Amino acid sequence: MAQTRFRFALGDRSSWWDDPMIGHRGGPNKIGWPIFAVLFLLPFLVPVTRELATGGEPLWTRVLMALLVYGYGACYVVFPTVFRKPRQVKLTFGAVMLALGLLATLLVDTSPYILLYATATLAFLFPAGWAAILDTLALGAVAVVLLADGRIQTDGGDLISVGAITLAMFFMANLVRAVRRLELANQEIATLAVANERQRVARDLHDLLGHSLTTITVKAGLARRVLESSGDVGRAVEEIREVEGLTRSALSDVRLTVSEYREVSLAAELAGARAALRAAEIEADLPYAVDNVLPQLQSTFGYVLREAVTNVLRHSGAERVGVRFGRDWLEVADDGAGAEAAQGNGLRGLTERVGGVGGTLHSGPRPGGGWVVRAEVPEAEPPAVQAVRAEPAGGLA
Repeated sequence: MAQTRFRFALGDRSSWWDDPMIGHRGGPNKIGWPIFAVLFLLPFLVPVTRELATGGEPLWTRVLMALLVYGYGACYVVFPTVFRKPRQVKLTFGAVMLALGLLATLLVDTSPYILLYATATLAFLFPAGWAAILDTLALGAVAVVLLADGRIQTDGGDLISVGAITLAMFFMANLVRAVRRLELANQEIATLAVANERQRVARDLHDLLGHSLTTITVKAGLARRVLESSGDVGRAVEEIREVEGLTRSALSDVRLTVSEYREVSLAAELAGARAALRAAEIEADLPYAVDNVLPQLQSTFGYVLREAVTNVLRHSGAERVGVRFGRDWLEVADDGAGAEAAQGNGLRGLTERVGGVGGTLHSGPRPGGGWVVRAEVPEAEPPAVQAVRAEPAGGLA
């Protein structure tokens, strides 16, 4: 499943220069923002317009100043439209707006507050690193010009206020980015949770129905052979009764699997394996108790035993099967030759199950012939007194 990957770490410095969140959701509302922007620009545009209309400068000068001022204001109104544009477009737009803001601040006889429209816009439009550099350069340029023009005493306080507000906008923009990262992280977590749940249900149904249907097939075939060969109706009926019980049990297990309430018991799987192998007329060498297996591993090993026995019944053509287990391992070995065909979804699912508890699963041919499936989950801290482990079924003939 293809997935879009985002950097969710809030302290990821690489996002300061190439933030994938900027422009991802389109920025401010494209309908409501222009109304807000025009209202926010009125304290700047009204006095400037009045001054240009009544000023004594030449007409062409006032026209150029009007183009400068209204072009700067138009940039502030339309800047949300560039949020989804390529980086080059945003850089060009930001540079033009910043240049217009600097010129308006330096050429129009008004407070440095008008630079705030550009610095606040850059804080939201660019990644944090670029916004910090450009805003600092703009404020520094205005400070130098005010100092050279002798206006630092009168307008220096306003410039400091502009810097403080710009800094607040910078942190607000980064807070918005952080919230959007968390939103996307939650979306991806939800998507992964759904995918994992689907994978769990598919794996459980495969393990459940594969074993149950295989056992039902073997027992139904045995009942047919009994009727055809000896006509022993009593034994055939007994096998059919067991088939009926297996189908009811499988139906119940399917319901519990879908609702995630089903638990696998190693002891029950051992008893089921004994019955299935006996019905298939395969000689079984199985333990009679599971007390020496760690309790937290019995459910996982139950799945391993179920799938391994199912593969023996379906693929191996074996005549003999041996099962051994210790505190943290389980091994199923047979003398068949066709189990290699079983490499598929079942063993992949088992590998995931065993890996989920920190273990490993190995399946492959045995020296001398046959097939072996071994699951092992090493203990993090070995107990003070080691239990005597049974020998693996490596010597199975």
